[in-house]
Amino acid sequence: MIRSLYTRIVLTFLVSVIGGTVLALYVAVWVYKDKLNENMLMPLLHFGQDVARLYETLPLTEADEFVSGMYQLKSFYVRIYEETGKFKSFGSLNGDKPVTVSMEQLKKVIDGEIVQVNPSGYATVLLGLPLTTETGTKAMFLESIGPPSAAFTRKWILNFITYSLIAGSLLILVAAMFLVRPIKKLTIATRRIADGDFSVKLNIKQKDELGTLARSFEEMTHDLQQLEQLRREFVSNVSHEIQSPLTSISGYAIALKQENIGVHERIRYLDIIINEADRMSKMSASLLKLSLLESQSQQLTLSTLSLDEQIRRVIVAIQPQWSARNITFELDLKAVMLTGDHDQLNQVWTNILGNSIKFSKDGGIITVSITQDNTNVTVTISDTGIGISPEDQKRIFERFFKADRSHSRKYEGSGMGLAIVKQIVSLHQGDIRLESEPGRGTTFIVTLPIVTPAV
Repeated sequence: MIRSLYTRIVLTFLVSVIGGTVLALYVAVWVYKDKLNENMLMPLLHFGQDVARLYETLPLTEADEFVSGMYQLKSFYVRIYEETGKFKSFGSLNGDKPVTVSMEQLKKVIDGEIVQVNPSGYATVLLGLPLTTETGTKAMFLESIGPPSAAFTRKWILNFITYSLIAGSLLILVAAMFLVRPIKKLTIATRRIADGDFSVKLNIKQKDELGTLARSFEEMTHDLQQLEQLRREFVSNVSHEIQSPLTSISGYAIALKQENIGVHERIRYLDIIINEADRMSKMSASLLKLSLLESQSQQLTLSTLSLDEQIRRVIVAIQPQWSARNITFELDLKAVMLTGDHDQLNQVWTNILGNSIKFSKDGGIITVSITQDNTNVTVTISDTGIGISPEDQKRIFERFFKADRSHSRKYEGSGMGLAIVKQIVSLHQGDIRLESEPGRGTTFIVTLPIVTPAV
């Protein structure tokens, strides 16, 4: 099997051209078979009839002399046979071999029949006519002679076709090189990507299908590069987030082995170990939840719920977090009935409100409002906290990303809460965005369809 596309293109061209030419020739011959036979037969027949009339009206000797001087003998070769098979010929075949006349054909002509010999089925090469002379009936056989220029013409046509095929083949060789070159670039680029090199630039400027393929390939490479970067950051973040509690657990577990440690210290160390283990457990649960949300297998359990009532219940559930810091809520919750997944949306409000409480100053204010139009409902949650810088706003919904990393020790968390929120809102075919300014607070704006389409 030929693996080279370049070779296949060239061979396909040659087979198509040659095969198409031969097929077209056969079809044309088949369609015009009768016309071709008529064009070959009629000149022979007319010339033969003229010769026959000469032998009918003139004495044999004069007729032979007249025929031998005819100008048409440049185009026809004539043989006049006796019944015994002996013949005399008129004209010259220019070195070609005459068509053989059998005794059976000879007998048929002498008996008064007209004999045509056309082995190909469409061109008469030999015509036999009965010839009446003063000495009795003879058999006259005629065949066409190509003029001297005919051989040259055939040779010229053959050479022309040969040179045309050669020239066309050379052109298709060059054209195929330009056609295959982008594909070779794509092949090399694919191997580089397989080796982990995503900095591939094809620089294919064509505007045809190959150009479109190349541009799509470059876009795919860019996306793979981003995914690889995210993967590395994910591994780095997971390693970092896990390493910190593991270090604490290991250190305090070793400390507990000391014999002279007091009861109060032992309890404090155990509390730290329990808290760090609980932190790892929550992080593992968040990773699992986010993985399920991002998988195609995650299905929403849709039901009709009172959105304003749900948000009030979430605020009451997290009261210990905000009441201890004297944070107050200003609510403008319009009564709205919504179709969605109750538990998943509950997670959305818990995570966003938890973030707002975490990054608000003591005594701060959190504002929650609901607005509605014909098809969507919008929930706006604003705080007066530390805010988010413009460069961090672009990545705030990425997993493990923590805005204002200088405060990462003060504000605990795995950095996956908003990533989970983003995924849940997307599953509801909604949208979430934020508006923030450092030092002046953050506003999260969640837009959801009133009726979430079932997937």
